[in-house]
Amino acid sequence: MAKTTVVVVDDSALVRSILTEIINRQPDMQCIGAASDPLVAREMIRNLNPDVITLDVEMPKMDGLDFLQRLMRLRPMPVVMVSTLTERGAEVTLKALELGAVDFVAKPKIGVADGIRALAQDITDKIRIAAKAQIRRLHAPGAAAAPGAPGTPAATGGATPPLKPASPIASLGRLSTEKIIFIGASTGGTEATKDVLINLPADCPAVCITQHMPAGFTRSYAARLDGLCKIRVKEAQDGERILPGHGYIAPGGMHFSVERSGANYIARVQDGEAVNRHKPSVEVLFNSAARVVGQNALGIMLTGMGADGAKAMKAMKDAGSYNLVQDEATCVVFGMPREAINAGAADEVLPLHQIATRLIERLRSTSGMSMNRV
Repeated sequence: MAKTTVVVVDDSALVRSILTEIINRQPDMQCIGAASDPLVAREMIRNLNPDVITLDVEMPKMDGLDFLQRLMRLRPMPVVMVSTLTERGAEVTLKALELGAVDFVAKPKIGVADGIRALAQDITDKIRIAAKAQIRRLHAPGAAAAPGAPGTPAATGGATPPLKPASPIASLGRLSTEKIIFIGASTGGTEATKDVLINLPADCPAVCITQHMPAGFTRSYAARLDGLCKIRVKEAQDGERILPGHGYIAPGGMHFSVERSGANYIARVQDGEAVNRHKPSVEVLFNSAARVVGQNALGIMLTGMGADGAKAMKAMKDAGSYNLVQDEATCVVFGMPREAINAGAADEVLPLHQIATRLIERLRSTSGMSMNRV
């Protein structure tokens, strides 16, 4: 079996050495080059044609984001960002994911060398995932999508139109506070979740989200979504009431679930063992949806590697929820959606750009809202 070839781009000679050692220790991958800055990396990529690159967020001579933006326009390829655990590092990393990076690993603040070695499994797992991911070309504003890009007719046999945001959705009217939307996502999910949320009106039901993301990044992610969406988006806090028109993000490193308190739903944010190797885990959130919300839940499974949440989504369906799952053509990684489908958890399988619209149609068809009042 051919090995996955990797080029490491980092201004630290120590980090380059450690990443090279970690990668070359794997039987299925090989580091074929290590560059100290994007200008050197550009020539390496051209000459060596790697399968994946790891890219430091902050680089000399050319900013890591500028390099990534040019790369994704001219030669789209799988990129795993190596980020810093700082507020600026989180913000830059989220921008990198928006520009097309597949995923990221977070450098520890202290003891970088030892910390990176401790993250060896995470780093190599994400390189493996990136090597199989569907990569989209980044286009300048107004540019046409490249034929064959994920989500275009050429890539899907003409069955799916090019990806674009759903048209603005009018107010839903007065909603029942019983309804809650639950979203699970992993690799590629930061942008997929954003694409769903920005098309929801301000008066939609509460949205509870578990996105696989480490501590230190979810607050910046929630703030970014809050600035883009009509609904209010924040990190979930233990014990707070879950309200319509609000989105709640599972804090990195903590499990998020929903409980009932009298007539209200409340958020439960707790530490605990990882579930399906994840904390937060989609399984934890979706199991609470099945147990507590039942037929008033709407489930959405978006792009991601692995099977986290698939069994719990089936439990949601068995309890009466209606579940939408992202289709393969528009996923960065089709793992979690595929497992949900295989588990019998999906009511509908849809391209990403149709999910918000279909969600609203489903809500309009239920008795939990008034069609005549605004």
